Amino acid sequence: MTWETALTLSIAILVLGITPGPGVFAIIARALAMGLRPTLVYITGIIAGDMVYLVLVALGLNVLVTQYADAFALLKIAGGLYLIYLGIQTWRSAKDVGGDGEGAIQAENSSVRSFLSGLSLTLGNHKVVVFYVAFLPAFIDLGALSISGLLIAALVVGLTLLVVFTGYAWMAARARRLLKTPAAVKTLRRGSAGLLIGAGGVVAAS
Repeated sequence: MTWETALTLSIAILVLGITPGPGVFAIIARALAMGLRPTLVYITGIIAGDMVYLVLVALGLNVLVTQYADAFALLKIAGGLYLIYLGIQTWRSAKDVGGDGEGAIQAENSSVRSFLSGLSLTLGNHKVVVFYVAFLPAFIDLGALSISGLLIAALVVGLTLLVVFTGYAWMAARARRLLKTPAAVKTLRRGSAGLLIGAGGVVAAS
């Protein structure tokens, strides 16, 4: 892969990544509710799912994903339900502003669960593999793609998504830090809870 192709691919992923979708809304909601650091683990899970699909497509295994669409649909539903669960927990924590509510949410949001939740969000959406099937050939000759070329493509896509998603999470976490009064915190938690539940519903039902 030439640097011109890598740059073009990065720009294309950047444009597509900044387009709000269920994943972006879930990232914003989690950053509002829990801050930047826990959300970065969730983002890592989302990107890891993209990397799995990218490799599958590049290796010509997209048929496997299509054949087992039901299993991936279950993953998607599980990821959506977990977002709804976190939204409910966040809503409940709004009653304990200044108390133990935040601690309960932070304890529930372990790194492993955050990563797996982000991973299931992407792996459960088999439309992602359709996207890569249609998208990658416009930038990469998959028939002549070498292992090094695949690694470069994965690195370009992964880093671009990381920058975009981290930008969303940082802005949301920044807004969270600016709201310090108990009333503002309660409103923020309930708003982020609504976003989590809404994003979970969209993910599970889509």
